[in-house]
Amino acid sequence: MIRFDAEFALRAIAHPGRRQMLDLVWEKERTSSELARRCRLSPPATSQHLKVLRQAGLVLVRAEGNRRYYRVRAERVAQVAAMLDRFWGEKLSKLQAELSENEARQ
Repeated sequence: MIRFDAEFALRAIAHPGRRQMLDLVWEKERTSSELARRCRLSPPATSQHLKVLRQAGLVLVRAEGNRRYYRVRAERVAQVAAMLDRFWGEKLSKLQAELSENEARQ
């Protein structure tokens, strides 16, 4: 059983290759070999990145024969987005207001 840990999920999506993979599996279910090809990564590197995404609870895997199909776990990505919004939402709103005030003074 994979336990959702938002901090681990944030570390998982910190890598640009993993963000690219998430973007691709958001569109549709894809095989690991397709992800490797589209991300221009070696199969072993792709497997390692997919393992991190699975451990972070951000993707699901489905086996069909000897192929593995990956898709995003939208509810987990939504949890990460909500956490970021709780953390940054108010701060970014204050920053935007302050920048607007500075522009108005100039």
